Formats: sequence, structure tokens, C-alpha cells
Amino acid sequence: MSKFSFVDLTPDSILDAVESIGIYAESGLLALNSYENRVYQFKAEDGYRYVVKFYRPERWTKEQILEEHAFAFELAEAEVPVVAPVCREGESLFEHNGYLFALFPSVGGRIFEVDNLDQLDVLGRLIGRMHQIAKAQSFSHRPEMSCEEYLQTAKVHLQASNLVPMALEHPFYTILDLVINETTAQYKNVETIRLHGDCHAGNILWSGDALMFVDLDDSRQGPAIQDLWMMLSGDRNNQLLQLDTLVAAYEEFCDFDHNQLKLIEPLRAMRMVHYMGWLAKRWDDPAFPRNFSWFAEDKYWEQQILALKEQLAALQEAPLKLLP
Repeated sequence: MSKFSFVDLTPDSILDAVESIGIYAESGLLALNSYENRVYQFKAEDGYRYVVKFYRPERWTKEQILEEHAFAFELAEAEVPVVAPVCREGESLFEHNGYLFALFPSVGGRIFEVDNLDQLDVLGRLIGRMHQIAKAQSFSHRPEMSCEEYLQTAKVHLQASNLVPMALEHPFYTILDLVINETTAQYKNVETIRLHGDCHAGNILWSGDALMFVDLDDSRQGPAIQDLWMMLSGDRNNQLLQLDTLVAAYEEFCDFDHNQLKLIEPLRAMRMVHYMGWLAKRWDDPAFPRNFSWFAEDKYWEQQILALKEQLAALQEAPLKLLP
């Protein structure tokens, strides 16, 4: 199996993998929207609907995946709503033909509305409950958010990909280096906890009358504000109101270090650069050129030059402060 490859993951091999743990599909496989891993929904003969996730080869070690699972079980045991893996005979991680995979219950629900203050209030309490549990211990195997991975390594992947048009290389890498330098200067001496890691609206569902976290695949050590800032949208005044709503609700369950507000723009910069590096790193996977064709177009890189200039300006502004 080649690096990052899912070429051998055929429908028959998926069903064989699921059957190897005693689950038999009654319906066909429905591919869900996931590029990093391969994820399929199906109905089984036992009457339940499941989601099976095949982890991208060579991304996480077994120990790192099991640590993610253990975090999910810990949260679920504390009654924090999260979609945790299904255990079969005491195991949650399985292997078939070289692929690591896990089974999850299929959970339906409504989309979370990031511009709804009432929903942000509920989410703030939920994240506070999650972080209250998360602070009890640290990850041993999963990584910590770092400028080296999110900025420097991402830049290496971009350079190796040769996807930046030659005519735009100089302006792109010039502004990229300025953003990397400014972000690195601001993101230091950071206190970290276990995080969801990718806490955006797509990973939160209203299931019945309760909010629920899904997909802890990017869980890692990082600053608490990482699980809050991606909920902010709109202009500065809107973001201040949203932030105040989130933090006030969060603090009902967990202390929040207000000094971490200055990390919002560095974290935003890290996410921007990391995302570009991720696309470049995965470009050999046929799913990426097919679904992200714009990544190889001049217009995209022109837009990124502008976006990085705007982000550099944001890094140089005073950080957000909570309303008095």
C-alpha cells in the first residue's frame, strides 16, 4: 500500500472489514463527506445505522488513535454529548488488510447556527464541560499544536508541491514569511489542554434537543481558545458579542484564561497556512485534484496573497477583549 493511499479500499473490502467484527450490512454504503479519511454510512442487519471510518494510512499511530477514542469515552462517561466509537469485545480500533478502522453509531441532527446567540450560549456551556474533563490529564501520544507543524512544515509542503504559479511565487512567499514570523512571535509560552481540535459548525450537531460533538479526529493538545474562536464570524463588533456569549457560558463550568484572547489571530493564521499545506501534502490523492481543482488555479493564489496581507494586518491589531 503506497503512502496515503486508499486505492485498495474497495466496496467489497469495506464490507469484509465490517463483517470481520461481526457487523453485517443490510444496505449499501453511502460515502460521507470526508477527504482525510474514508467514511461510509450503512444500515446493519441488527437494525442500527452505523458509520465506519477508515483512517488515512500513516497519519496517526495506533496509540494516537486509541488515545482519541479514550478521550471520547471519558467525555461520554461524564455525560458530555459526543459520538464515541462502538466497542466490540472490548476493542474500538480494528485492522483489516492493513487499514485501521473504527465503527460509530450514525447520529442525525440539525446544523448548528453560528450566528445564533442562543445556540452559542448552549455551545459555550458544552465546551466548558468538555474542557473541565480535558484538563484532568494530558495526551501522551497525540501532538501539540505548534508553529513548526502548522507553519514551517506547511510551507515545506507548499514548496515541494510546485503548485504556486511561478509568476506569483515571490509575492506569495514574501507575505507568507511575514505572516509566519509574526505568528511565531505571538504564539509562544502557551498553556495547553486536550482539545476537540477542529471545533467548527460542521463538527457540531443538534441531536434532538441537545448539542453533540462529532469527529475528534484532530484532537490534540492546544490552548483552550482553539475550541472557541472558530465560532466567531462577521465584523469585530459581532465577534465581540459572540465571544462574550461563548465565554460567559463556558465559565459556568470551566475557568477561562482571558490572556488567551490574544492567541485568536495567531491561531487563525496557523489554520490558514496549515490548510494550504494540507492540500499540497495530499495532492497525490486523486480525491484532492478532483474536489479541490481551484487549488491549482492562479486565481486561488492571488486570493491567498490578499488574504495573507489581511491576516498580517489582523495580527498587528489589538486583540479582542470581552465586553465590560
